[in-house]
Amino acid sequence: MVLSLLSMFGPISLDLYLPSLPELSTELQASVSGAQLTITACLLGLAAGQLVAGPLSDQFGRRRPLLIGLVCYLLTSLACAFAPTIEVLIVFRLLQGLSGAAGLVIARAVARDLYDGAALLIFFSRLVLVSGLAPVIAPLVGGQLARVMDWRGIFTVLAGFGLVLVLAGAVGVPESLPVERRSAGGLGENLAGFRELFADRLFLGAALASGLVGATMFAYIAGSPFVLQRIYQMSPQGFSYVFGVNALGIMLLSQVGVWLARSWTAVQVLGLGLGMNLLGSVGVLLSVTSGAGLVPLLVSLWVMVSPVGLVFPTATTIALADYPHQAGRASSLLGLGQYIAGAAAAPLVGLAGEHTAVPLAVVTVGSSLLAGVVCWTLVVRTLRGRETTT
Repeated sequence: MVLSLLSMFGPISLDLYLPSLPELSTELQASVSGAQLTITACLLGLAAGQLVAGPLSDQFGRRRPLLIGLVCYLLTSLACAFAPTIEVLIVFRLLQGLSGAAGLVIARAVARDLYDGAALLIFFSRLVLVSGLAPVIAPLVGGQLARVMDWRGIFTVLAGFGLVLVLAGAVGVPESLPVERRSAGGLGENLAGFRELFADRLFLGAALASGLVGATMFAYIAGSPFVLQRIYQMSPQGFSYVFGVNALGIMLLSQVGVWLARSWTAVQVLGLGLGMNLLGSVGVLLSVTSGAGLVPLLVSLWVMVSPVGLVFPTATTIALADYPHQAGRASSLLGLGQYIAGAAAAPLVGLAGEHTAVPLAVVTVGSSLLAGVVCWTLVVRTLRGRETTT
């Protein structure tokens, strides 16, 4: 349960204030792309922070880097609540993401310390089931909070969440990396470890496929508040309900993945997730270009977003399987791929303004297609080569 709470950093930090994003844009006199940069900054922080927290957790154990990151997250969340301009808010969101990254990367590293093989896939899927409550609850709570407080108040709520995590991390996360299994640390060893990971086609393919599917999800996170509220005239509360249903889809398919893992290989589960993601993104493109209306768009968004519950746990299992000796570094690069791709996709969906959904559709289709190509060329072909050699 504690590891699942730590895995909520990304969804909670991004989703809770989404219903208030148009209000934030108006109050701070920011453009749509400017407001979406607050999402991009947090994503960049979540990505870069994992590169720091992962190697540190391999060197010093899991607890110390985790607790330091949790305290910093609490403080930066409070700072966001008092940001006077959009530029200052973007800086504080970057720092907030840097701090919260420790929870994401260390939760995966602890899981790899404790589990292996099919048990690891099942455990990651269960993490998604519990942590998947965050994107369900966050927009729903955010929509209701928008009735009684402005966006600044929502950041104080995030600070309260940070306090809960500080207490949970201090009490509920014992050290899972014994001293004898820790790395010596240092720049040279870290660079050598990263080179080993980048040279592994299987690891690289799983990380890139996961990241590109993450780009479709983050493009949806950044673009859907404006598309659904401004173009299709949904209320903040109505938007939060739609967002919650899509998050429930992620939870549902994560458990479908657990069931499939008993008879399918991890690559087959990954392929199913990538295929559904592509189907949904193509549906989004057809819906917005044909003027088909709100219902086909909502169905397509569900089909596109829900397979994240299949892709993330399976890609993580494939990527970390061969690296118990550097789970922190491997986890950090895996998270880097997800959040860098998301950070690149988020501002692109607003480039044409808030009155068209075409950029959202184009970004998601392109990212999903690339994910499929990467999976085939790096993951499937590498595994077939290993089977032939064996």
